[in-house]
Amino acid sequence: MAAAVRSGEVREGDWLVARRQTAGKGRQGREWFDGSGNFMGSTAVALHPSDPPPATLSFVTALAVYEAVQEALSGAAQPRLKWPNDVLIGGGKLAGILLERVRDRVVVGVGVNLAKAPDLPDRKAAALADFIPTPDLEPFADTLSRRFAERLANWRQLGLATLLKEFQLCSVHAPGARVRVHDQDGSCIEGAFAGLDDSDGALRLRLADGSERVIRAGDIV
Repeated sequence: MAAAVRSGEVREGDWLVARRQTAGKGRQGREWFDGSGNFMGSTAVALHPSDPPPATLSFVTALAVYEAVQEALSGAAQPRLKWPNDVLIGGGKLAGILLERVRDRVVVGVGVNLAKAPDLPDRKAAALADFIPTPDLEPFADTLSRRFAERLANWRQLGLATLLKEFQLCSVHAPGARVRVHDQDGSCIEGAFAGLDDSDGALRLRLADGSERVIRAGDIV
């Protein structure tokens, strides 16, 4: 996708969907499982001067995936969101989201376990096929592209704060819940979930001494 963006072949709203990938990648250099029957797609967003911070497109994408998954499940199970952009089902990681800046655009990569989940060394994974018959790829892709377009329009028109409130309503973490965070430098911090910063979606963590720590990159464990 990045090469297609650089060459001008891809416009905003276009999606490239792969049947298989040979070099899937995830956040922080992790590999992403590319099993046959799963969704693996990417799209590009053209950045405008009035847009919220580009990194917050991860929240746009997570909500779009959440809604597409919820539609596919039809009440069979309830997905949840975990900061910064994980989509969970039954406590297992269902989807992976990766953003890559290419000139004045952001390439948004999405992987969703429709048919099968990988064996991950550090966390539980899940697939929609664990809860319902495996969804067909094309209808799921159509739903996701529609939901993403709607969420992208809201991001631009309503602003980031509104989007973050919706993200928190779907979050696995309630205000005040105890969480542990692996910071980007490898350290582990524990505190109470105090919401997300309206300016960029950073995690706000209330520490034992009453102070607040703002974390912009890391993993909740």
